[in-house]
Amino acid sequence: ANINMPYYLIIIFILTSGILRGGLRFIEQYSNHYIAFSILKVLRDKVFKKLRILSPAKLENKQKGSIIALITADIETLEVFYAHTISPIFIALIVSISSILFVSLYSNIYMGLMLLIGYIIIGIIMPLISSKLLKERGVRYRGIFAGFNAYFLDSIKGVNDVILNNNEEKRLAKTDELTDGLLAETKKIKHKTIILSAITDLFVSLVGIAILIIGLYLVNKDVIDVYKFIPAFVCAISSFGPVISISALPSNLTQTFASGDRLINLMEEEPQVKEISGKNDFKFEKLEIKNLNFKYEGTERLVLKGVNLDIKCGEIVGIVGKSGSGKSTILNLLMRFFKKEDGEILYNSIDIDEINTNSLLENVTMVSQDTYLFNDTILNNILVAKENATTDEVKKACSMASIDEFIEKLPNGYNTNVGELGDNLSAGEKQRIGLARAFLRDAKLILLDEPTSNVDSINEGIILKSLVKNKKDHAIILVSHRDSTMAIADRIYHFKEGSLEDGREKT
Repeated sequence: ANINMPYYLIIIFILTSGILRGGLRFIEQYSNHYIAFSILKVLRDKVFKKLRILSPAKLENKQKGSIIALITADIETLEVFYAHTISPIFIALIVSISSILFVSLYSNIYMGLMLLIGYIIIGIIMPLISSKLLKERGVRYRGIFAGFNAYFLDSIKGVNDVILNNNEEKRLAKTDELTDGLLAETKKIKHKTIILSAITDLFVSLVGIAILIIGLYLVNKDVIDVYKFIPAFVCAISSFGPVISISALPSNLTQTFASGDRLINLMEEEPQVKEISGKNDFKFEKLEIKNLNFKYEGTERLVLKGVNLDIKCGEIVGIVGKSGSGKSTILNLLMRFFKKEDGEILYNSIDIDEINTNSLLENVTMVSQDTYLFNDTILNNILVAKENATTDEVKKACSMASIDEFIEKLPNGYNTNVGELGDNLSAGEKQRIGLARAFLRDAKLILLDEPTSNVDSINEGIILKSLVKNKKDHAIILVSHRDSTMAIADRIYHFKEGSLEDGREKT
């Protein structure tokens, strides 16, 4: 056939089509990833908000590695869906419809029908079969992966204790066992995926051969000429790429759906303690605990039984008891991290369940025995307590915690990065930074959970001196098992079998 078009126009047409294809491909990928990352930003924001609501009551028994796997690997798996799954489906639909119309109208309807049958087999039936065969494996893989992450994270965080207790071989053996389990599950998924992929390729070949036979038969019968057969055949064969991509989706989607299920399960989990708003605000003057009982969710044993305690500004009250007796549990209840079983926790004679969450957190703060410092400057670590605090406020709080002199001697002062200090930052200095946070927040009730358990006698003396010096405008509840720590307490309560003996003033 004669082509009534100059060669230079043909070349220009081909070059223009290539450039246009590249530009459209760029727009497609840019749009996919922009949408995907925008959605992931929203998902991560929602997950962190949910974790804050669930913390700490519902997160106590959750493995930290599993949570990290959720907010990293699982959400990144969803990114694959949004960035690489949705658009291929639309592309496959557009290409398939266009190809069927072109083959049917330009060449012959029978070739178009054969092409349609191929699309149905490869783009619909095969993905449904693949999804059914791979779904269970995908869910199992995500569960094993989360378990491996949890164990590996624990091993890294506790590496010093592992070495000190000569436990390396046992940990390594367990890590190898979990790795082998993960690898075995991966091999099973890959094995099924390869078989399904091979079956898909076989059907593509069979459909191609069928279209070729139909086309040659029609040419032989003079129904169509060879010039209509060849373009239609080339179009049909080259159009299977997007449909094959759809057929391969279930191998990824099984894990995507498993990740989505884990995310949805977290988002649907009900917090043990819900935030309160629209009720009462208060300015702390006194605290009264009356006949307080508490047991952890899912257990029957009462951790606290008939606990009574009171404190007002200007007092330091000590709580003494052996480990596991419930000392820290009382502090968590005072922060409403857990919901009390029955009894009363009264702030200024207002029940804690009738106080707005924001007001409670403004008036009550807690310093745990393990002060966590972020990999940031000392200044930003202290500003966690009050983001808009001035430099003078920060320095005043550090002075009250007896840590300002140490910070000022550092080469970069308050701008020293905590990560740069490494092991040079002692447990006592970390505790005093935690105490500085409490003073900066200016909450009137300060709860201290074993503030001197990890420090030497010198640092203990510095911390206790700071507390005595600043107790005038605060009420301080001091939990400890050390008799030396209780030396500064005005009254001391003793734990015994979940109950508190009445606080007696020291003589």
